[in-house]
Amino acid sequence: MTGPEKAVTEADLLAYADGKLSAEARAAVEAWLADHPAEAADVAHFQRQNEALQALFAPAGNEPVPAHLRPATIARQKSANDNFRWRQMAAAIVLVVLGGAIGWAGRDVVTPTEAASDVLIESAVAAHSLYVKENRHAVEVAGADRDHLVSWLSNRVTQPVTPPDLSAEGFVLVGGRLLPPSEYAPTSPAAMLMYENEAAERVTVYITSALPDGTIESEFTSRDALDAFYWANDKITCTVVGDLPEAKMQTVAKKVYQQLTRRPDGTSAPMNYQRG
Repeated sequence: MTGPEKAVTEADLLAYADGKLSAEARAAVEAWLADHPAEAADVAHFQRQNEALQALFAPAGNEPVPAHLRPATIARQKSANDNFRWRQMAAAIVLVVLGGAIGWAGRDVVTPTEAASDVLIESAVAAHSLYVKENRHAVEVAGADRDHLVSWLSNRVTQPVTPPDLSAEGFVLVGGRLLPPSEYAPTSPAAMLMYENEAAERVTVYITSALPDGTIESEFTSRDALDAFYWANDKITCTVVGDLPEAKMQTVAKKVYQQLTRRPDGTSAPMNYQRG
C-alpha cells in the first residue's frame, strides 16, 4: 500500500474500518476508497457495525475483574493447587477466544440503524399510496378551506406549513391531513398536502418538523414504483411523492422546494441532491 498501483485487499479495508492502520496506510486506503464508492459504502457499513458492537459490549468490558481471576489471587493459590490454577487459566483462554469469535461473527449480525431519510421517505411513500386512491376521504381539510388548513397544520407540526402554489405546473391543492409522528420527528405529527392535475395525476408533500440534530441533506429516489424527492433543513423535512415522468416530477419537486425554503429576501436555498 506504499504506491498507487498496489491493490487494496479486503484485509486492508477491515483493518481500516477497525482503525488498525498506520497514518500512511490509512491515507492510501482513503485515496483508493475515493475512487471506489461501492467499497467505501461497505467500509462505512463495517464502521457502523463496530460502533454498534462497542455500544453493546462496552459495559461488560468496563466491569471489574472478578477477585478469583486476579493475578495475585491466582499466585497465592499456586502452591495449594496447581491443577486448579491451570484449569482457571484454561477457562480464561476459552472465554477470550469465545468472546472474540462472537464479536467477529457479530459483524454480520448487527444491523445498522436505518437512516432518518430512509424512514421518512418510506413513511411519505406509504401515506401517498394509501390516500392517493381515495376520492371522498383523500384529505381531512379541503383546499377550498385554505386558511383553516394552514393554521391547523402549522400549529400541529409546530412549523409554518404554507401549501406551495403549483398552478403553473397544472396542479391544484386538493387539501391536507395529519399523519402520525415518526421515530425521527417524535415531537409532532406529520402533515401531508395533496395536489391533482386535470389528468387526475396526484402528488403529495409530506412535511415534518426538523430532525433533532438539524441535519441538512437532500435526495431524489424511487420507492415502490414511485419517485420521491426528500430534503431536510434546520426547520422541516419534506418529501414530495408522485408517479410522473421524471423530468416533470423534478420540476414539481423543485417548485415545492423553492417555495418551502424561501428566505426573507425572497431567494431560495440552492437545490443540490443526489439520485438514490
